[in-house]
Amino acid sequence: MNIHFIAIGGSAMHNLAMALHQKGYQITGSDDAIFEPSKSRLQAKGLLPETLGWYPNKITTNLDAVVLGMHAKEDNPELLKAQELGVKIYSYPEFLYEQSKNKTRVVIGGSHGKTTITSMILHVMNYHDKTVDYMVGAQLEGFDTMVHLTDENDFIVLEGDEYLSSPIDRRPKFHLYKPNIALLSGIAWDHINVFPTIENYVSQFEDFLKCLSNAAIMVYNEEDELVKKVVEESTVHMKKYPYHVLPHFIKDGQTFLETNEGPLPIHVFGKHNLSNLAGAKWICQHMGIDEDDFFEAITSFTGASKRLEKIAESNNKVCYKDFAHSPSKVKATTNAVAKQYENRNMIACLELHTYSSLNAEFLKEYIGALDAADTAIVFYSPDAVAIKKLETVSEQQIFDAFKRNDLKVFTNPQDFKKYIFQLNFDNSVLLMMSSGNYGDLDLEEVKQLIEA
Repeated sequence: MNIHFIAIGGSAMHNLAMALHQKGYQITGSDDAIFEPSKSRLQAKGLLPETLGWYPNKITTNLDAVVLGMHAKEDNPELLKAQELGVKIYSYPEFLYEQSKNKTRVVIGGSHGKTTITSMILHVMNYHDKTVDYMVGAQLEGFDTMVHLTDENDFIVLEGDEYLSSPIDRRPKFHLYKPNIALLSGIAWDHINVFPTIENYVSQFEDFLKCLSNAAIMVYNEEDELVKKVVEESTVHMKKYPYHVLPHFIKDGQTFLETNEGPLPIHVFGKHNLSNLAGAKWICQHMGIDEDDFFEAITSFTGASKRLEKIAESNNKVCYKDFAHSPSKVKATTNAVAKQYENRNMIACLELHTYSSLNAEFLKEYIGALDAADTAIVFYSPDAVAIKKLETVSEQQIFDAFKRNDLKVFTNPQDFKKYIFQLNFDNSVLLMMSSGNYGDLDLEEVKQLIEA
């Protein structure tokens, strides 16, 4: 098949392009900006566009399909040409469904935890040499790409994002996969720029259940009140399997699962990750992995990239980075690190970077999110607010939102870096939470601070 990607440089898009190239498809693509690591990875496969920009002449009737990325706009000249010629246009999730409609589709949904749960499942399958197709939202150790597609594998495991499918398809991605086996990890209001009220946001998960295949299996976190309500009040015909945090204990900074075979040390920690692990266990059991085999494999799981990832450690100092940015994720991650290192000074740095987190009205959702930290720091860039064309957010609004008198707030990258670098990290744990880069802060320099 001949497939053209409009906005091939995106994280998800370039991985799909490489997966189809690996499958033997003829792939072309365009984009007006391609950054690392997408650029190098596309170049290595011979898929990097020769020049940046949009070229309608690339769109011909010889194409079997066009895959449209979210980065493109509705008036994209290549998209308009495809529409004019009647070339089949797919959103990213639509194309994944086309590739998997004859497989058993396993979809992991939820406001938080879906990347980690998907990663756990894939780790366990890989450990036991069970080959499956997949799409996951982070680079995993032992996996070359974030997307893998074959004709022969029976299962495909899909991370089910609730964000929009494409510029011309306003449906959430996870509504398009029609899962045979599904999981919901948690529901906490997010993506305020798309879902302006919590009621509107929750309704996307109610609709997700209506997209299940007939008599599908639904694994759900019964400790999340909204998930429990959405699943248990649904009239959709499905087999329901609730899960909760597995029995465990922490000793000397190490988390152990309590199993029939005795205490089992694991690398991940925190209540949210223990909950994720319980959900992953249920899914793996439905995919043919028994409990003992799951536990054997999960002991070597070190986590998904940017999800509570340890980046530096020496003597009594340690640093983690995490993708957490929504209020529920920030609170869960901060609490997890504080509990795991309860005898150390806990320093939590949060960058407000997303549309939701920089929205003055949404900020109040962060109340208490950093309370578990001994030192709490918030950084945000007024430039980012301006670029996103949002109303100006003042430092006082940040203070009022978090309700913490000793909160440190920075808007200047140099001032933020200067403050971090003068801190005493002896007997401390530093947690860096962001989906951005703290105004181009070099994390290698931070690592040197910890390892000194």
